[in-house]
Amino acid sequence: MKRIIASLIMIIFITSLFSACEDKKRTDPDNPVTLTMWHVYGSQTKSPFNVEINKFNSTVGKEKGIIVNVVSVTSSSAIDKALSDAANDEPGAEKLPDLFTAYPRVAELVGKERLLSWNDYFSKEELSEYTNKFILEGYFGDELLMLPIAKSSEVFYLNKTLFDEFSKETSCSVNDLKTFDGLFKTSNVYYDWSGGQSFTQINDFYHYSYIGMQTQGENFVKDGKLNLENKAFEKIWNPLAKCAIYGGICLHDGYAASRWKTVEIISNIGSTADVLYQPDSVIYPDNTTVNIKSISMPYPLFDKDTPASVHRGTGLFAVKSNDERKNYAAYIFAKWITEEENNIDFVTEAGYLPVKDDAFNLLFETKDSIENENYRNLYDTIDIMFGDYEMYALPLYDGASDVQKSYEENVRLVLSSAHTQYKNRVASGEDKESVLNELTKASLSEIKKLSEK
Repeated sequence: MKRIIASLIMIIFITSLFSACEDKKRTDPDNPVTLTMWHVYGSQTKSPFNVEINKFNSTVGKEKGIIVNVVSVTSSSAIDKALSDAANDEPGAEKLPDLFTAYPRVAELVGKERLLSWNDYFSKEELSEYTNKFILEGYFGDELLMLPIAKSSEVFYLNKTLFDEFSKETSCSVNDLKTFDGLFKTSNVYYDWSGGQSFTQINDFYHYSYIGMQTQGENFVKDGKLNLENKAFEKIWNPLAKCAIYGGICLHDGYAASRWKTVEIISNIGSTADVLYQPDSVIYPDNTTVNIKSISMPYPLFDKDTPASVHRGTGLFAVKSNDERKNYAAYIFAKWITEEENNIDFVTEAGYLPVKDDAFNLLFETKDSIENENYRNLYDTIDIMFGDYEMYALPLYDGASDVQKSYEENVRLVLSSAHTQYKNRVASGEDKESVLNELTKASLSEIKKLSEK
């Protein structure tokens, strides 16, 4: 009898212990938990993600007692810096948010030990619903620290209206833009035709170099360092450098949409999410406004036999809290935003891809129903790429964020300087081709030297 009573007491104790644990996790609509959020999707006034967050707050969030409060909407580079400052208690830094979206590289900036492991909350069955190549990018060892909520790739955007005017007076056509060789040649023709305007902008030279090396079976990064001392890198650098030094590629910092608006460029290579910012009209220096039609095309080919591009996109991170209700609330929101209907609503307003297999398949089965022509054209382009291209995730290694940032700055620095030298020397009467070849060779040596530091 004593054994029976002892067993009953033990059962009651264990039951109450589990109940206490559950109480710590349980959210309460009468005493809601607020989660602060930093993200990169749009701007404060034009953000599809904010729309979805408001929807969550007014439905599931209201029912369960969870409020997601968006504190900052900014660029990924700005979030990187803000997170680093917060993690290191820099003077004037904001407190780390409860939730933020960022690339995998930020885990080392914030500290992996500070981040919530999503696989402590999501079941194996729940995680199996995510597209494998997307979710694998978020694992750090056995811990899933970055949950995919929207993915993107890179495509080529073209102001078709202005390109058609240029095409009528030259031998260039849209078909030339399918390869990097054709794109670079067209860019230089446009530079001459327009009286010195760049044709295109490449938003991420790091991505260009990474994919260019992959198509040749070489690694752009080896042992955490850039791998530039080989023929494969030279093969992709020289045509890029020649075009940029000539003037066909815009080398200014920042993204392309604002330069479209003022006709400083009429094309760019950038994220599928850039469609959110593509203007539908341009303004000339004399204040003339012209409506334009834009199109997207697959990422240009380095080689027709090895079509490739990146799959990319920030993921959702949560900062671990001593208040277990906050951790649980983060899981509830993360689960909700990646459910099929909610995820498709979000990604199709922002040029992204859903992160679960069923939603991914549904989107491309129904893409013809997308009303906005630019977005429909974009998803036709993405459909081609995900059918024919090898899609690569960026390599993750210690210091990746700093290496990528430094490489972007160095490429612009080296090529901008060479472009200025080219213009000055040609203006003084030197032979164009000789100067171009000399500066291209010198730029290769300079980018290698800078990348070793």
